[in-house]
Amino acid sequence: MSLINKELTEKSGFTMEFSVSKEAFEKAENEAYKKNVKSINVPGFRKGKAPKSIIEKLYGKGVFFEDAINACIPDAYEEALKESGLKVVGMPKFDIVSTDGDIVLKAVGFVKPEVTIDGYKGLDIEKKVERVTQDVVDKELNSVRERNARTIEVTDRASAMGDICNIDYEGFVDGVAFEGGKGEGHDIKLGQGAFIPGFEEQVAGKNIGDEFDVNVTFPEDYHAKELAGKAAVFKTKLNAIKFEQLPELDDEFAKDVSEFDTLDEYKADLKAKIKKRNEEKAEGEFETAIAEALMEKLVAEIPEPMFEAETENFVRDYDTRLRSNGLDLNTYFKYTGLTLDSLREQMRPQAEKQVKIRLALEKIAQLENLTVTDEEIEAEYKRVSDAYKVPIENVKSMIAAEDIKADLLVASAMKFVKENVKSK
Repeated sequence: MSLINKELTEKSGFTMEFSVSKEAFEKAENEAYKKNVKSINVPGFRKGKAPKSIIEKLYGKGVFFEDAINACIPDAYEEALKESGLKVVGMPKFDIVSTDGDIVLKAVGFVKPEVTIDGYKGLDIEKKVERVTQDVVDKELNSVRERNARTIEVTDRASAMGDICNIDYEGFVDGVAFEGGKGEGHDIKLGQGAFIPGFEEQVAGKNIGDEFDVNVTFPEDYHAKELAGKAAVFKTKLNAIKFEQLPELDDEFAKDVSEFDTLDEYKADLKAKIKKRNEEKAEGEFETAIAEALMEKLVAEIPEPMFEAETENFVRDYDTRLRSNGLDLNTYFKYTGLTLDSLREQMRPQAEKQVKIRLALEKIAQLENLTVTDEEIEAEYKRVSDAYKVPIENVKSMIAAEDIKADLLVASAMKFVKENVKSK
């Protein structure tokens, strides 16, 4: 046995002493000698041929000690950890206690915290699903119409609100042109509010070819401080007028934009999709509210390494998403001005929440004696395999069954809490 003793300390800490046998250490020391001798010059010997005893006499008895002890620690620590039954989080710090005979080492670190949670049954949380009204369906229909609108040139009338006007403009404050105030061939939709308040209204009513002044005042909270609150004149010319012609709401429209033959069928499908979207949104908000409530009821001294590890998981997941879109973290940092540390800082609050809610749900699963069957574990392996189009054997080699089981227990605990929320 390599475990000598273990002790839990305050704030989820632990200390554990374990040993490396004299024989195992001597073997590691010989391996360290073989690895390093090729690069050691000893007078009177060809390079790489000096005996271990000569090198130790020349450079000191402990010349290979550090390499040997570092090689021994992983296996000895792992064996002691299994014997101890401790659920360690993060990597501990190691110190040498004794080198007299067997090597005695001490590990100091943190364990998964003891957790208590009460009041998780009967939470007073309402699940609110937004009702699908006809106005909501009509709004969705109009969005589809706008995406399928035709743009038509106007030549026989003045511009009006709702038109798309192509303009040249240059802005002046106190008779002086200001930086960023000039544009040519710029499209502006009148009434959309994309320009300074009052600008678009003064373009309305003008004819193609008209040159005119637009008088406006920059808002007090304008992003360019040197212009905030200032009166300005924009010398403007109207080059062209267009408007968007929306398609008629009829059966032909439904055929063009969907797989349905009639407008009524298309409307019914839209309503069903909006209803499903609202239910999914409500479910997400419901789970978030439950998670917030459980975190408030959680009592645990959570060690810092758990938060750090989860933050790193968030960073890795973000990097994976970037790479799936042809980017990576370095490119992202270049364009955003962020650093790895600032990204970690951004992700830390959500990582802390994730750690807390998982601890809460794990404890609930334990208190309620929730279980996971082998069939459920196998089904989850298949789900992951199908989702990522990876052979199930590969998934099993990458994800331990115990990890799958732990995730399923957390999901079961959340389901349990949801089913026991007070009904409204």
